[in-house]
Amino acid sequence: MIFQQISQNIDVKDTVFNEIYPPNIKVVAEKHWTPVAVAKMAAKYLVEKPGTKVLDIGAGAGKFCLVGAASTEGFFYGIEQRAFLTKISKKIAVRHNITNVEFLHSNIDKISFSDYEAFYFFNSFFENIDTSNPIDDTILPDSDLYHAYSDYVKEQLNKTPVGTRLVTYWSKWDEIPTNFEFVDSACNGFLSFWKKVS
Repeated sequence: MIFQQISQNIDVKDTVFNEIYPPNIKVVAEKHWTPVAVAKMAAKYLVEKPGTKVLDIGAGAGKFCLVGAASTEGFFYGIEQRAFLTKISKKIAVRHNITNVEFLHSNIDKISFSDYEAFYFFNSFFENIDTSNPIDDTILPDSDLYHAYSDYVKEQLNKTPVGTRLVTYWSKWDEIPTNFEFVDSACNGFLSFWKKVS
C-alpha cells in the first residue's frame, strides 16, 4: 500500500513508512534512514532516464533504494556492510514486489563505481566518528575507517564519466572530488545535488 502511494506521488509520512521495519530498526530510523520526501527528491534527480543504475553508498535498511525504486524508473543498488540489514531490505522488496532494486552485503571499498551511473550518499561513514546514536554495537567507532572510506569514495567518483550525478545528504563533503560541481540544494542545505563537469 505505501509503495503504491509513493509510486502515485502521494505523500507518505515517515512514521507510517517506518512501520514496515522491526522495532530495533524503527527506533533508529529518524537518525539513520533517509526521510521519504528526501529520498523521492534525490531519486528524481539521479534517474535521468529509465533504467539508470543508482548506487546507494551505505544502504542501511534500504529505505532510500526502496522509495527511489517505487517513485522512479531507475534501478537501485544498495551496498550495506551489515548482513542483517541487507536481509531485511531484501525481504521488504520481495514482499512488496519491488523488482527494480537489489541489495548487496559488502563493504564500499570492495565495490567498483564503474558498474553504476549515479550515486547517493547519506553520510554512512559518520558512524565511525560519532558515538551518540549507534545503529547497533557491531561496528565500533574508528576515525581511520571514516577517512579510508571517504578517500575510497572520492577516488571512485573521480573515475566516473563527465555528467555523472551525485546527491549527498548530511555530508561533510569529504568524499566529493573537486571535478563535481554543486548544482543545487534543498532541506536547509543538508541535501546537495552535484554533477561531474570534468
